[in-house]
Amino acid sequence: MDRFYDIMDEAPEARGIRAMHAEDLGPMRQKLFEFMSGWHGGPPLYFQRKDAVCITRAHQPFAIGESERDQWLFCMHRALEDIGVDADLRRMLETPLFRIADFLRNR
Repeated sequence: MDRFYDIMDEAPEARGIRAMHAEDLGPMRQKLFEFMSGWHGGPPLYFQRKDAVCITRAHQPFAIGESERDQWLFCMHRALEDIGVDADLRRMLETPLFRIADFLRNR
């Protein structure tokens, strides 16, 4: 998740979703790591937090359309590639990552 947020912070292609976040990405890095841990079958760290909220509720205040979805996917796909995730595994993750990103669209 660190690489994901580094890309979001640096890449012009992610400018729109970067603007939705606070200047300090530290708390979000941790929350996304914890969410992804459970989403991928590991410990459900995010839902053990006292401040955990439903993922759709957490994103409700933000206007998320196809462009924002695609920016998020750009960062995620590039992060997976940058950290050396095997190409077969990246392909296997494409559909579920798309589904979760598309599910959060609210416009």
